[in-house]
Amino acid sequence: MQLLTFTVAGQAFAIESRRVVEVLPLIPARPIPHTPDYVRGIFTYRGRLVPLVDLGLRFATGQLAERLSTRVIVVEATIAGGESQMLGLVAENVIAICSAEDAEASLPPLDFHQAPFLGKILRIGGRTIQVIQIEHLLPAAVSTGLVPAPTTASDP
Repeated sequence: MQLLTFTVAGQAFAIESRRVVEVLPLIPARPIPHTPDYVRGIFTYRGRLVPLVDLGLRFATGQLAERLSTRVIVVEATIAGGESQMLGLVAENVIAICSAEDAEASLPPLDFHQAPFLGKILRIGGRTIQVIQIEHLLPAAVSTGLVPAPTTASDP
Protein backbone atom coordinates (compact mmCIF):
# COMPACT_ATOMS: atom_id res chain seq x y z
CA MET A 1 0.00 0.00 0.00
CA GLN A 2 1.36 3.39 -1.03
CA LEU A 3 0.97 6.26 1.45
CA LEU A 4 1.04 10.05 1.09
CA THR A 5 2.76 11.47 4.17
CA PHE A 6 2.25 14.87 5.78
CA THR A 7 2.53 16.52 9.18
CA VAL A 8 0.05 17.97 11.64
CA ALA A 9 1.57 19.97 14.50
CA GLY A 10 4.96 18.41 13.79
CA GLN A 11 3.72 14.80 13.90
CA ALA A 12 3.82 12.53 10.82
CA PHE A 13 0.61 11.09 9.41
CA ALA A 14 -0.35 9.38 6.16
CA ILE A 15 -3.32 8.45 4.01
CA GLU A 16 -3.57 5.82 1.31
CA SER A 17 -2.39 7.42 -1.92
CA ARG A 18 -5.13 5.65 -3.91
CA ARG A 19 -7.61 7.94 -2.10
CA VAL A 20 -5.79 11.14 -3.13
CA VAL A 21 -7.34 13.07 -6.01
CA GLU A 22 -5.03 16.10 -5.98
CA VAL A 23 -2.85 18.22 -3.69
CA LEU A 24 -3.60 21.96 -3.88
CA PRO A 25 -2.16 25.10 -2.32
CA LEU A 26 -4.18 26.31 0.67
CA ILE A 27 -7.38 27.84 -0.65
CA PRO A 28 -10.05 29.90 1.11
CA ALA A 29 -13.30 28.24 2.10
CA ARG A 30 -16.77 29.64 2.68
CA PRO A 31 -17.59 29.09 6.37
CA ILE A 32 -20.68 27.06 7.23
CA PRO A 33 -22.48 28.23 10.37
CA HIS A 34 -23.08 25.71 13.17
CA THR A 35 -20.53 23.15 11.99
CA PRO A 36 -17.74 21.88 14.25
CA ASP A 37 -14.68 24.14 14.40
CA TYR A 38 -12.57 21.65 12.41
CA VAL A 39 -14.81 22.12 9.36
CA ARG A 40 -13.34 25.29 7.84
CA GLY A 41 -16.18 25.46 5.34
CA ILE A 42 -16.70 24.48 1.71
CA PHE A 43 -14.83 25.28 -1.47
CA THR A 44 -15.47 24.64 -5.13
CA TYR A 45 -13.32 21.98 -6.75
CA ARG A 46 -13.91 21.33 -10.46
CA GLY A 47 -17.54 22.40 -10.16
CA ARG A 48 -18.27 20.42 -6.97
CA LEU A 49 -18.74 21.75 -3.45
CA VAL A 50 -16.20 20.09 -1.17
CA PRO A 51 -16.03 20.29 2.65
CA LEU A 52 -12.68 21.51 3.98
CA VAL A 53 -11.45 19.84 7.19
CA ASP A 54 -8.61 21.33 9.25
CA LEU A 55 -6.68 18.28 10.49
CA GLY A 56 -5.03 20.30 13.26
CA LEU A 57 -8.39 21.09 14.81
CA ARG A 58 -9.76 17.61 14.10
CA PHE A 59 -6.79 16.04 15.89
CA ALA A 60 -7.25 18.56 18.76
CA THR A 61 -3.85 20.19 18.35
CA GLY A 62 -5.09 23.61 17.19
CA GLN A 63 -5.71 25.28 13.84
CA LEU A 64 -2.90 24.75 11.38
CA ALA A 65 -0.75 27.73 10.51
CA GLU A 66 -1.24 29.12 7.04
CA ARG A 67 2.28 28.77 5.65
CA LEU A 68 3.60 28.24 2.15
CA SER A 69 3.91 24.53 2.99
CA THR A 70 0.26 24.23 4.12
CA ARG A 71 -1.72 22.31 1.52
CA VAL A 72 -5.18 20.95 0.82
CA ILE A 73 -5.23 17.24 0.07
CA VAL A 74 -8.37 16.45 -1.95
CA VAL A 75 -9.43 12.88 -1.20
CA GLU A 76 -12.26 10.59 -2.24
CA ALA A 77 -13.90 9.13 0.86
CA THR A 78 -16.80 6.77 1.44
CA ILE A 79 -18.90 8.44 4.12
CA ALA A 80 -22.53 9.13 5.05
CA GLY A 81 -24.06 5.70 4.64
CA GLY A 82 -21.81 4.51 1.85
CA GLU A 83 -21.93 7.63 -0.31
CA SER A 84 -18.72 8.66 -2.04
CA GLN A 85 -17.70 12.25 -1.33
CA MET A 86 -14.67 14.40 -1.89
CA LEU A 87 -13.11 16.01 1.18
CA GLY A 88 -10.41 18.65 1.37
CA LEU A 89 -7.91 18.02 4.18
CA VAL A 90 -5.74 20.90 5.40
CA ALA A 91 -2.27 19.52 6.26
CA GLU A 92 1.27 20.80 6.68
CA ASN A 93 4.34 19.65 4.80
CA VAL A 94 2.77 17.21 2.38
CA ILE A 95 6.04 15.37 2.11
CA ALA A 96 6.24 12.28 -0.02
CA ILE A 97 4.93 8.93 -1.09
CA CYS A 98 6.18 5.90 0.80
CA SER A 99 5.26 2.23 0.92
CA ALA A 100 3.70 0.54 3.96
CA GLU A 101 5.57 -2.60 2.90
CA ASP A 102 8.81 -0.82 3.84
CA ALA A 103 7.71 -0.53 7.48
CA GLU A 104 10.32 -1.71 9.97
CA ALA A 105 7.64 -2.04 12.66
CA SER A 106 3.86 -1.78 12.88
CA LEU A 107 1.20 -1.43 15.56
CA PRO A 108 -2.49 -2.16 14.87
CA PRO A 109 -5.06 0.66 14.92
CA LEU A 110 -5.84 2.05 18.35
CA ASP A 111 -9.40 1.64 19.60
CA PHE A 112 -10.49 5.15 20.61
CA HIS A 113 -14.18 6.06 20.48
CA GLN A 114 -13.36 9.77 20.20
CA ALA A 115 -10.87 9.20 17.36
CA PRO A 116 -11.95 6.26 15.17
CA PHE A 117 -9.99 7.81 12.29
CA LEU A 118 -6.62 6.95 13.87
CA GLY A 119 -5.30 3.87 12.07
CA LYS A 120 -2.20 1.78 12.46
CA ILE A 121 1.18 3.18 13.40
CA LEU A 122 4.18 2.40 11.18
CA ARG A 123 7.91 2.95 11.54
CA ILE A 124 9.28 3.76 8.07
CA GLY A 125 12.74 5.13 7.34
CA GLY A 126 13.32 6.19 10.93
CA ARG A 127 9.98 8.06 11.17
CA THR A 128 6.89 7.06 13.13
CA ILE A 129 3.80 7.60 10.96
CA GLN A 130 0.15 7.14 11.88
CA VAL A 131 -2.22 6.18 9.07
CA ILE A 132 -5.52 8.07 8.95
CA GLN A 133 -8.71 6.22 8.05
CA ILE A 134 -10.47 8.98 6.12
CA GLU A 135 -13.85 7.24 6.04
CA HIS A 136 -14.02 7.74 9.82
CA LEU A 137 -12.72 11.33 9.82
CA LEU A 138 -16.16 12.93 10.13
CA PRO A 139 -18.79 11.76 12.62
CA ALA A 140 -21.98 10.49 10.95
CA ALA A 141 -24.02 13.52 12.04
CA VAL A 142 -21.51 15.90 10.46
CA SER A 143 -20.95 13.94 7.24
CA THR A 144 -24.71 13.54 6.69
CA GLY A 145 -25.12 17.32 6.82
CA LEU A 146 -22.19 18.00 4.48
CA VAL A 147 -22.86 15.33 1.86
CA PRO A 148 -25.63 16.10 -0.62
CA ALA A 149 -28.44 13.54 -0.66
CA PRO A 150 -28.42 11.37 -3.79
CA THR A 151 -30.98 12.42 -6.38
CA THR A 152 -33.30 10.04 -8.12
CA ALA A 153 -34.85 10.24 -11.57
CA SER A 154 -38.16 11.43 -10.06
CA ASP A 155 -36.55 14.37 -8.17
CA PRO A 156 -37.21 17.76 -9.78
